[in-house]
Amino acid sequence: MDAMNSPTAPETDAPSDAELEREGDVAADFLEGLLDIADIDGDLTLDVRQGRAYVSVESDDASLRVISHPDTVQALQELTRLAVQNETGSFSRLILDVGGSRDVRRRQLETLVDAAMAKLEEGASQASLPSMSSYERKLIHDIAADRGLVSESYGEGPDRHTVIRRA
Repeated sequence: MDAMNSPTAPETDAPSDAELEREGDVAADFLEGLLDIADIDGDLTLDVRQGRAYVSVESDDASLRVISHPDTVQALQELTRLAVQNETGSFSRLILDVGGSRDVRRRQLETLVDAAMAKLEEGASQASLPSMSSYERKLIHDIAADRGLVSESYGEGPDRHTVIRRA
């Protein structure tokens, strides 16, 4: 049996919960080091959901505001994924949330989908949304489906965006 058809081929196998928990542990160690260097207080919470490791950083004080901007969270997530990949040897789809920034971004994306719905109700055949990350596009697809709409992603790389239509 060749590597592509092997039951352990990484391209075809979803990581186990134990592997995802290990990703979360490695990510937490990496993030704790970064927070210490930056002298930022934060409590880390690890979770496994929908085949991904989720790491949340929360704090009661205002110190997280420095790193909770969506672009900063995205950059920290990529650095953390690289640290996990370096440690485990496996590609990581880890999701990082800092101070509830993912919930804030989801609400912003819901507003974008609602604006697209308004355009469709005014007679537009489709509504294009701005370019965004794969995770954000996934959220858009979920939100659109919840509202009875159809969505598709188009473009390549940083220009990849979502188009929404009536079902």
